[in-house]
Amino acid sequence: MVEMKDMNKYFGELHVLKNIDLTVEPGEVVVIIGASGSGKSTLIRCVNGLEEYESGQLIVDGHPLAPKGGNQKSLNAIRKEVGMVFQQFNLFPHLTVRKNIMLAPQKVKDTSDTVARATAERLLDRVGIGNQADKYPSQLSGGQQQRVAIARALAMEPRLMLFDEPTSALDPEMIGEVLDVMRELAKEGMTMMVVTHEMGFAREVADRVIYIHQGQIVEQGKPEEVFDNPQNERTQAFLSRVLAH
Repeated sequence: MVEMKDMNKYFGELHVLKNIDLTVEPGEVVVIIGASGSGKSTLIRCVNGLEEYESGQLIVDGHPLAPKGGNQKSLNAIRKEVGMVFQQFNLFPHLTVRKNIMLAPQKVKDTSDTVARATAERLLDRVGIGNQADKYPSQLSGGQQQRVAIARALAMEPRLMLFDEPTSALDPEMIGEVLDVMRELAKEGMTMMVVTHEMGFAREVADRVIYIHQGQIVEQGKPEEVFDNPQNERTQAFLSRVLAH
């Protein structure tokens, strides 16, 4: 589903991603962990072209995504197949929850109002807030808004879902309800790349955990391998800090 070979990304003089080699198989849940500023979010933002990389190779669901200034046709194809959920919910405040979800299929896939409405209501039920369809985002809790954002991404029927720290802006009591939706997606076989600080979720749901340090993949493996028996001293130091809290 995703293949990166020797991929490099810079912000000016800052070398943010260094020679990244990574593959994600269909149906796989890959969780990316690391300290703030390590390049985790930049990595998954490259997958749908929100960040352009400078060198190497990136292929998403069979579509080559060229380095900076590359193929717009491939980018358009990728964005129809890749859903993304951000730290902030990015909902349109002037639209109801239902209309927030209807908008993307209508604009991008030219879906009829009737089909888009039915899809929105089905997905709201799926994420557990079917009774909130006629409310506006400001009337919902943070956890509910993030579940709307997940439903909106799913409305495009993506083959891959990217999550960029989807619980970091939430109060602690709301984190669980969002992670529950993500657990269900994983059980249903959705291919997922997840950047998160929720180590319990990573241990439970991930097929593979990747630890990034200063723009490099330092260690990767099954959750029990990375969490219980990390081989790299940088991984050991990071986990000893985050798991102690």
